[in-house]
Amino acid sequence: MSVLTLGQVRIHAGSSTQEAALQEATDILVTAGAVTPAYVDAMRQREETVSTYMGNGLAIPHGTNDAKDAILGSALSVVRYDGGVDWAGEQATFVVGIAGKGDEHLEILSQIAILFSDEDDVEKLNAAQTPEELFALLSAVNE
Repeated sequence: MSVLTLGQVRIHAGSSTQEAALQEATDILVTAGAVTPAYVDAMRQREETVSTYMGNGLAIPHGTNDAKDAILGSALSVVRYDGGVDWAGEQATFVVGIAGKGDEHLEILSQIAILFSDEDDVEKLNAAQTPEELFALLSAVNE
């Protein structure tokens, strides 16, 4: 079971708002069959409690624990906004939406965190020209 497919990876030249980025992350996860449209509300609630901005240009929005009903399976959405997203005052370039069934989100979170903790890796992720290139760099999350 792959948590990430090429269709769940996007690159946008422009910027976005946090709200629009949360909606896009949810839409990708809905299309992947991982969540119901209500998941965006759980993501918003999480942001109200604590920002999911992680540093190194990465935000990893995910739902609150109350959102279990909205989660149908485990999946990721990865969107790079080259113009950035104002994420509670921080500048996010990557918005990685996470839906995890049961405890799977912890495993997925740790793999994403490892990938983005290495500045060389982040540089490669930022330099990828196409969704295909970006997906190839991220495909380790499926292992």
